[in-house]
Amino acid sequence: MGSNALTASSSGTSVDRRVQRSKAAVLARAHELLSEGGIGGVSIDEVSRRSGVSKTTIYRHWPSRAALLLEACSTIGTAPQPPDTGGLAGDLTALAGQLAEQLRTARWAAVLPSIIDAAEREPELAQLHAALHAQLMTPFAVVVERARARGQLLPDREPADVAASVAGPLFYRRWFSREPLDELFVKRVVRDAIEDARG
Repeated sequence: MGSNALTASSSGTSVDRRVQRSKAAVLARAHELLSEGGIGGVSIDEVSRRSGVSKTTIYRHWPSRAALLLEACSTIGTAPQPPDTGGLAGDLTALAGQLAEQLRTARWAAVLPSIIDAAEREPELAQLHAALHAQLMTPFAVVVERARARGQLLPDREPADVAASVAGPLFYRRWFSREPLDELFVKRVVRDAIEDARG
């Protein structure tokens, strides 16, 4: 390999690293703005100002504000692995406890209401909302479906309905009544959901 090829390779690597640094800076500032003011607080102008990355460069990687928000929001939450304690009560209690803890402490808990609001008007963000909802609720559906297969629930009980009966009260306390999301409340919610699902 000649020296020109080595120089070109080295130059390409340097450019790639600069691009990665720029993208990381943009996403970090977008996350920062999301945490401060929700989706409504994120603008390309402000992301550019805080990150030091030009608007032209930002638009080269993300053709729209929605595209940047999609990538920035895609990493704000992580789906828990469905537990397998051997019974529905244990599984739902574990998942509900994790969700309650996230609602108390995780960054996405403060951001999600603004995503729900924006999803009413922006189709791309509606897709993001649907993906985040699936990420949160899929583990619940898995454990409920498994319990139904074991005969622990009535066969006509839909997993989505059981999941909603657990998650709904937690969401209500976090965003509406703002009452404590404590262990006693979580256990009571799970108990009531299971009693209803068993008929």
